[in-house]
This record gives sequence, C-alpha cells and structure tokens, in this order.
Amino acid sequence: MTDGQRQYGPLGSTLVIIPTYNEAENIKPIVSRVRSAVPEAHVLIADDNSPDGTGKLADELAAEDDKVHVLHRRGKEGLGAAYLAGFRWGIEQGHGVLVEMDADGSHQPEELPRLLTALKGADLVLGSRWVPGGRVVNWPKYREVLSRGGSTYSRIMLDVPIRDVTGGFRAFRVETLQGLGLDEVASQGYCFQVDLARRAVQSGFHVVEVPITFVERELGDSKMSRDIVVEALWRITAWGVGSKVSKIRGH
Repeated sequence: MTDGQRQYGPLGSTLVIIPTYNEAENIKPIVSRVRSAVPEAHVLIADDNSPDGTGKLADELAAEDDKVHVLHRRGKEGLGAAYLAGFRWGIEQGHGVLVEMDADGSHQPEELPRLLTALKGADLVLGSRWVPGGRVVNWPKYREVLSRGGSTYSRIMLDVPIRDVTGGFRAFRVETLQGLGLDEVASQGYCFQVDLARRAVQSGFHVVEVPITFVERELGDSKMSRDIVVEALWRITAWGVGSKVSKIRGH
C-alpha cells in the first residue's frame, strides 16, 4: 500500500513538549502563544533543574492552567534525554500526538496547526527551514551554513530524503514514536533529531516536511556548543558507515 492509499486514523489529543534549561525569560510567553495557537493541546514543560528559576515559573503556569504540566528533572542531561522523558510521560498519559518545540521562540507556535493538519496524512511531520517556503530570520550566516551543511551531510551519509533533518519542530503520531526503538536512542543535542529522523525513514514511516519560519532567539543564551556539533559529526558518520557496510555485506 502506498502512502497515498494508506488510511490514517484520528490523531487523538496533542501534547506539546518544551524542554527548558535557563529559559525564565521565554517560558511564559511561549506557553501563552502555544495555548492561543492550539487551545485544545496540552503542554509539558520538561525542566532540567534550571538555576534561573524556570521550573518555578513553569509550576506557576501549571497552577493556573490544567492543560499545562511540568516534568522536573534532576539536572542538565541534554535535549535528547529531556525529549525521551517527555515522550514517555506523554505516552503514559494517553496522548495521540507528541510535538517537539523549542522554548526560545525560534519555533513559531502559530505554525503548529499547519504541522497538525499535515499529520492527518503522515506518520511524522517535520517543520522545515530548507524546503520551498521555509526560511530563517536573524541568523548569522555561519549558523545557516552549519545547519544547511549538517542536513546535507546527514542526508548523503544516511540516505534519508529529508531536506531539514536536523530541525527540532516536529509532530509525531504516538504509534510512530513507539516504533522507533526509543530505548536504544543514546544521542543528545543536535544529532538527537537526526537519529529520530533516520529511524523513522528506516522503519518505513511516511515523513512529510512542511515549511516553517525559524526565528533566532531574542532572549537568553543559545544551547549550541562545539561539543554538540562534534557529537553529531561522529555519530552521523558512524551511522552512515555502518549502514553502508551492512548493505555491502548484504550483497
């Protein structure tokens, strides 16, 4: 059965997962925008014990709104670990759609309905900066080169037909996540997104990209670091080489 012939079931309830570490300046505005853009959705703030008080602010939001929830984590363990914890929480709570979104405003909550609409005919929807209609705002040129280059390198090494494989604005059907072998995911940071995308493609899930506008954060500090880039480079290379060796041996 082709993707066009496949019958997709109803989406079920939506949970937007927002990992935080020192996002006190951003958390209230971003949650407010999410609740306005998709009033029916729940929000889970997964806070890594932020020293700036983000967790306390998140608790205040949850006390005021029964669709806002907080997952307090022991410490800074990385983006991947925060999302995996959020996925487990969302699955346990019975949500049908789990969304990844940054806390810093770089992902526009107003574009969430577009991702959710596309998910009605897909297993995974990626908000893409690099498909026609996608764009970045206020990014220095080196960041754009790094991101485009990382996506291109990943696409070639891993043989995945995705233009923005490193992007972090995504909507998953819960069945998709359950089929990705999340217990085996060890990657963090930049390459966590690559890992999930390659697993989705390799598992035969239908992945769709929709254009988004990515806006560089105005408040707080970026979490991008040299260590994150280095981890991504060696993991993607190892995955790609391993896959190609397996194909050769298979012949």
